[in-house]
Amino acid sequence: MKAIITCLIAGEYTLYDISKKTTVVAKARGIFRNTEVTPKVGDLVEYVEGSPHAIIMDVMKRRNDFVRPAIANIDQAFIVTSIKEPNFNLNLLDKMICVFEYQNIMPILIFSKMDLLTSTDDATFMAVKDYYEKIGYQVLLTTTKEPLTTEKIKPYLKDKISIITGQSGVGKSSILNSIDNNIALATNEISKALNRGKHTTRFTKLYNLCDGWIADSPGFGMVELADMNEISISQSFVEFFALAKTCKYKGCLHINEPFCKVREAVNNGTILKSRYDNYLQFIKETKKQRKW
Repeated sequence: MKAIITCLIAGEYTLYDISKKTTVVAKARGIFRNTEVTPKVGDLVEYVEGSPHAIIMDVMKRRNDFVRPAIANIDQAFIVTSIKEPNFNLNLLDKMICVFEYQNIMPILIFSKMDLLTSTDDATFMAVKDYYEKIGYQVLLTTTKEPLTTEKIKPYLKDKISIITGQSGVGKSSILNSIDNNIALATNEISKALNRGKHTTRFTKLYNLCDGWIADSPGFGMVELADMNEISISQSFVEFFALAKTCKYKGCLHINEPFCKVREAVNNGTILKSRYDNYLQFIKETKKQRKW
């Protein structure tokens, strides 16, 4: 029988049987202890019924895979970035976009707390928003009074495994609560059961919503460029990748190569300078990681 893992707590897996549309609690076969594959949330698995637990027998091939948090097979990521409180963080936004592009996960951008935007910052923000839309990303805007309604997000969720992520305080919980307050209630209940504070999420759980699955995933706020190199980073900046074929030198990394069309686009304002500055920082981080 086939199922998707929707939660893992203290060694017990919650499975959603795809054909029966029922939930079952399972344990993993002991053989997984001796393999490189450990079942995780988002996995499609084969299982057999048992007592008191069903047994996970096999894990299907993954489309993508994360260690922190332990989740797999994500289709899309809602990246929440607040305009204020905490301050607009384009570096973290670009890093998340880069990592998700590398894993073939569609980023959907949510700019939250729009009502805190001042008139002096409005033009600068709108230029940034328009740029991300221009390079192909869907952008959703929310306020502290209207985080996100079910109707706004419903078209994106059907038949998808989604995550909602961003640094602490940007409004992820408020957004989830506005979509379905049962998600926030369930999160608090599990946190209490684990003897942890209700504002501290230490587990990853998929919630069935609008004919799809969505996870409030801790860990991505500290996202890392693990397993990425200079080439994969350059290819994960979609507008850089599109221009790379027009650079004079094949394999141009857009750092100091002559006749680079990406740097030319930065200089004439076609590419957002913050995107390029963040790109250079990520390249530097990757080189530093490799030394260790």
